[in-house]
Amino acid sequence: MELAGKTAVVTGGASGIGAALAAELAANDVSVVVGDLDEAGAHATAASIRDSGGAAAALRADASDSADIEALISLAGQEFSPVDIYIANAGVIGKPGLGTESDWDVILDVNLRAHIRAARLLVPQWQALGSGYFVSVASAAGLLTQLGAAGYAVSKHAAVGFAEWLAITYGDDGIGVSCVCPLGVETPLLQTIRDIDDPDVKLGASSIEHSAGVISAADVATVTVDAIRADRFMVLPHAELLEMYRHKGGDYDRWVSGMRRYQRTLRAP
Repeated sequence: MELAGKTAVVTGGASGIGAALAAELAANDVSVVVGDLDEAGAHATAASIRDSGGAAAALRADASDSADIEALISLAGQEFSPVDIYIANAGVIGKPGLGTESDWDVILDVNLRAHIRAARLLVPQWQALGSGYFVSVASAAGLLTQLGAAGYAVSKHAAVGFAEWLAITYGDDGIGVSCVCPLGVETPLLQTIRDIDDPDVKLGASSIEHSAGVISAADVATVTVDAIRADRFMVLPHAELLEMYRHKGGDYDRWVSGMRRYQRTLRAP
């Protein structure tokens, strides 16, 4: 995809990976609409882009709410042009352990259904045009797992699965899809996990930080924008993840046993 002159929506764009993605897209001459529940943060991201000479607008938006997604798409059309690129970045870690019914509703709404709702709105438009690009910011948890947090692990697996389905189903219609699966990234979300005094949460934080080096959100944004340009599906900001994923697929039982050992190690006093 030639990026210059395109218009993108980035959800969860007030900070972390979302803010870095918005900035990186703008640096490649993409007009950006930033959405986030943190209204001040979303506007700060957009203002920073404009201060650097880019084009950006912002809106308070719940990425899992269909009306708010429509509002982001509408704002893009009003301020710039119809959406060419949609980056479903907003995500939550959710409650630790097995969670309650309401806990599962929240995390599935944000980490999965938000992607489905955006695709429902955009795919018909993109099919008519013969072009469009959907980016699912998932997680290494969607390829491996997340210790301590069933909801996060399952919702990220589902996000990867949905991205795969989109790529297979609509690739021949000119619609590109990338699925971004980082390990540890230095973001406010990771800091929040570090600060929660819960054994399962601390286990999750330790597994993230010990699995590979913690990289910057800007690193993730760079490789993601490169993938959009190249129409590459799987985006692995941590090179180590590919080998981990191969080990899992090569011997699933051995991998499960190894993860149990790893979990015991992290829980040891």
